[in-house]
Amino acid sequence: MIVNDNGCGWINQLNKRTNFKKLNQNILCDYLVVGAGFTGLSAARILSEIEKNKRIIIVDALLAGEGASSRNSGYLVDTTLNDGFTSDRDIKNYKIKSKIYELGINVVKKFIREYQVDCDWNECGKYFASSKIKDEKIVDSFSNILSKLNYKNKILFSDDLFQKLGTKFYNVAIHTEGGILLNPAKLARSMVDTLNKNVELYENSELIRWKKLNGNIFSYFKNFQIKSKKIIFCTNGFFNSLGIKKSFNFPLTLTASMTRKLSDKEFKSIGSPTEYGILPIRPMGATVRFTKDRRILIRNTAEKRNPKYIPEKVLKKRAIIHNKGIQKRFPQLPHNIIEDTWSGIVCRSRNSSQIFEKIDESIFAAGCYNGSGIGVGTLFGEQIALMASNQESKEISVIQSRKKPTLLPPEPFLNIGIASRLIYERLKARTEI
Repeated sequence: MIVNDNGCGWINQLNKRTNFKKLNQNILCDYLVVGAGFTGLSAARILSEIEKNKRIIIVDALLAGEGASSRNSGYLVDTTLNDGFTSDRDIKNYKIKSKIYELGINVVKKFIREYQVDCDWNECGKYFASSKIKDEKIVDSFSNILSKLNYKNKILFSDDLFQKLGTKFYNVAIHTEGGILLNPAKLARSMVDTLNKNVELYENSELIRWKKLNGNIFSYFKNFQIKSKKIIFCTNGFFNSLGIKKSFNFPLTLTASMTRKLSDKEFKSIGSPTEYGILPIRPMGATVRFTKDRRILIRNTAEKRNPKYIPEKVLKKRAIIHNKGIQKRFPQLPHNIIEDTWSGIVCRSRNSSQIFEKIDESIFAAGCYNGSGIGVGTLFGEQIALMASNQESKEISVIQSRKKPTLLPPEPFLNIGIASRLIYERLKARTEI
């Protein structure tokens, strides 16, 4: 049973949904989409457009759109720093990955235009920042790669950063222009609300196990089953629990907190900045956003644990860490301004590549976004739907040209390796939390 906290600041800004259905009968269908996040919702939408006479079911263990899709920091990225591409020899692979990011941005833009979605879209770019001036070497190297790929970027230092961010914490940063900030819960909710009528959505309905038998897929839930001709797994951080590409991906649990709205006085005390987003130069450093409505979001904890559950007492401990991170950056603000704290799951691969695969003629999977799931998840959802319905596209060709995920070591070596790596990265980033 998946139990998730109800403390997500993004979700809590929305009206509570009451118009949902749990699976309450055995069903026979043509397509079953498992997972109703950005990927699954996009897959179901596209399937419903091209397979108008087919029965399409989408299920989720939680409320649709309220898993990892609504719980991330709201960055629609054009470029990433900490994903395994850091030198000239990797530039070909980085170019392919950046093209995938570009396609992802384009499909989200298209969706927003077509359905007139309000998700606080802001094309303000993003910062990769550090409090350590010695990280200027990393910034210079990254800037060179971006410039070779024609991505506009600018290196900034402490004085300029203080003027733009309202904090003296950061000493060096690079700003990239193509990134977009948005409210992920608003975007996810809009994808739920715009599902076509020929899509049947069942929520709070966890898939427990599945099997293929005599050319059909049998999916078993608590009291009922769904028999489908084809199945598309869009479960991202829960691939492992369903036996999907188990040797190529693993989940991490991230936690974040968001403050209440700052008062006029508090807002003025930090320089009255416009909305911005900061990603860490050091992998385990803090992600920080200052939102359109004057809230501060911080995410600075990642750990390997059961992705289905995080105890309330653990969340409270993580909130203490988040509060320390806020105080480091904004010591003039009160200590009690955190309003919401929540967890979310990210799916990782060894080489930071994604899963997009036709496992056989009736089984498909898309996910493992390594923290870049808004655009890439939407793109992969649309394209895996095309693949499942025997369509081709230029986008599929681009996706297939990426590096594939590499094999992970077996247990217990995998868990030992992940734990060791997280400890190492925390130590390197201890000043950035």
